[in-house]
Amino acid sequence: MSSAGLPEGASGWLHDAGRAIGRVCFRPAFRIHVDGLERVPRSGPVLLVANHSSMVEPQLIFGMLPRRSVFLVKEEMFTGAMGWFLRRIGQVPVRRGAPDRTPLTTLAKILREGGLVGVFPEGTRGDGDVATAERGAAFLLRGSDALVLPVAVRGTRRPAGSGRRFRPRVDVLIGEPFPLEVGKGRAGLAEATEKLRAELAALVRALDERRARMEKAKL
Repeated sequence: MSSAGLPEGASGWLHDAGRAIGRVCFRPAFRIHVDGLERVPRSGPVLLVANHSSMVEPQLIFGMLPRRSVFLVKEEMFTGAMGWFLRRIGQVPVRRGAPDRTPLTTLAKILREGGLVGVFPEGTRGDGDVATAERGAAFLLRGSDALVLPVAVRGTRRPAGSGRRFRPRVDVLIGEPFPLEVGKGRAGLAEATEKLRAELAALVRALDERRARMEKAKL
């Protein structure tokens, strides 16, 4: 099977099998609700940006997308059989706190070829609220005609002070894709990064407000 939309060395059929696994592996643990799946462009270059507060969000998003996707994954995951599997399904390792453009160069190539790549602008230690953002996402957009697809996820992290939860509700809200031009130099990267952060943060707030209304309706 073709490995179109994936890095060199990845297996198309294994990637698709991994997506199928991702769609069902969290169902026993969570009640998952996805809104806006129809907004995901089915073709063409797409940069997906999402919030995250646990290791669940990347796998959950990877599984629910209706097309192939390549994500940056922390380098520590690429050991043993898990590392082999992640590479074969086309995911890209990134080293935390180290200046290395190799992962971004790989993702930029996928974008130029019309693929979908995903990043978490908060970095690998986000709290899910998108108060800060790193510049990698904006770097990927520079010189690209890719659309930005914001995705908000809530419900994977147990609230502080609460006990164990039985199949908590997890909500995934997919926003409207939008173009974003990145200006020249560091100033251009900084401006684009802030726009990305603001758009994603607004989507997260909208999802929080929706969840709050649902909780209030139960009272």
